[in-house]
Amino acid sequence: MVNRYWNAEIVEDSAVMRASALAQISVALPNAISVRSVQRQHDQPADHPYYVWSGTCRGNWAVTLRDEHAWADLTGPAKIRWRTKQSGFRELHIILKLSNGTWLVSDQADGESLDWRVWERNVANLRWRRLDIGAIVEGAKVERPDLSRVDEIGWTDLMSGGGSAACSRLDWIEVYAKHVARPTRLPQAKETR
Repeated sequence: MVNRYWNAEIVEDSAVMRASALAQISVALPNAISVRSVQRQHDQPADHPYYVWSGTCRGNWAVTLRDEHAWADLTGPAKIRWRTKQSGFRELHIILKLSNGTWLVSDQADGESLDWRVWERNVANLRWRRLDIGAIVEGAKVERPDLSRVDEIGWTDLMSGGGSAACSRLDWIEVYAKHVARPTRLPQAKETR
């Protein structure tokens, strides 16, 4: 059964991203200054949210989330939804870190929009490329990757920021997937002398 694995949103009162369950947040910023975790400088429209903003990044960037107790099984009817707004040539891609350490980036992306919109994709319909997480650059196509144990789920536009005219914004993300319990680590035996 596919349930909501987790969701994350930007909230006014915390000045950081709040994630449900026990999701942990990671930001990869090689050659970049920052991805702002909260940004709200506009009074209009009235529903203008707090969001992750890439406008000040001086290099490619990525943000991921993970549940420390479970992997996500993104096989079958799994889906990912988010609310975003991109400008310029920025197109937001889904990124995944598999349990074996392999990084992937989706070939489908959410492009420029004049206003906030909800984007939803069935994971089974996506195609994937390798992702060099050090440089945050796409690589060769990956045919039918095993998505049954996904360690981290996130997003990137594979580009540096260019202020408000050329940036990506993410208000919230939801992942619908099966939970797969991570193996528990047994305590190490103490040496006796």
